[in-house]
Amino acid sequence: MRIQRFAGNFKPTFWSKYCQTELAKDLVVANWCDYKFEGEIKYGERVKIVGAVRPTIGNYVPGEDITIEKLGDNAQYLDIDYADYFAFEVDDVEKAQSKPEYLTVQFDEAKKALAEAEDAKVAEVAYKGALTNMKSSSTDISAEASPLTTLDAGLVKLYKNNVSTKEELAADLNAEHITAIRSKLQNLFSENVEYIKKGAIGKYNNCLLRLSNNLFNDGTDDMELIRTKKAVAVVNSIDKVETARKEKGFASIIKGLNVYGVKVVRPKELYVIKAH
Repeated sequence: MRIQRFAGNFKPTFWSKYCQTELAKDLVVANWCDYKFEGEIKYGERVKIVGAVRPTIGNYVPGEDITIEKLGDNAQYLDIDYADYFAFEVDDVEKAQSKPEYLTVQFDEAKKALAEAEDAKVAEVAYKGALTNMKSSSTDISAEASPLTTLDAGLVKLYKNNVSTKEELAADLNAEHITAIRSKLQNLFSENVEYIKKGAIGKYNNCLLRLSNNLFNDGTDDMELIRTKKAVAVVNSIDKVETARKEKGFASIIKGLNVYGVKVVRPKELYVIKAH
């Protein structure tokens, strides 16, 4: 995003949009989620997700009446109940804005920190929202005959839940798992630009392989995630970016607030590998 020079006061709207746009580039776990429910949101609000109900298929017999089914409401609710902030001071905002690159660097660090916090929360919610029968047992990846063994087991579970083999999936794996795959299966890794744009370093059975350092850990295992993009819904907004003078001293304080909600909405399309 091109940074312009400012002649006047601090522009919170500009920096809010800057954070919102750039934040998405640093997300890993959270960027493989369903964002179609986003809009103008505030902390404490609730988003209604209207779900389709699959009708019953009947056997048609000519001359006989058919049964008309009344479909129920399969709605879910996503609460906007997470909020992360940053707050830092600069000696003089006006002086800082005479050198836009200074604020750009500071905001880049702030939005990276926000992205890490949001990523970690999405990974935690995804793990905790997964079905019990869609989680592996604790697995020592280095002891497996192949680093793809647990990945294959997860894919089988998803396919048995009617996830299409044509649907692109993502596997967010820890550093040890990615390294094990890379060392034994170089052919899976690619410099494909489209993969890189999606945060992936390779692909296996239509599943993007991605490295994440923000996976939830229960003290023993990293909770690696394999899923469709529709399995987890996220709504997100940089709610506020503002400045104020420091009460004691000659500095200005810049603050930003990121509010978001996370929910596993299609649990049958999510599998967890407990890896160490």
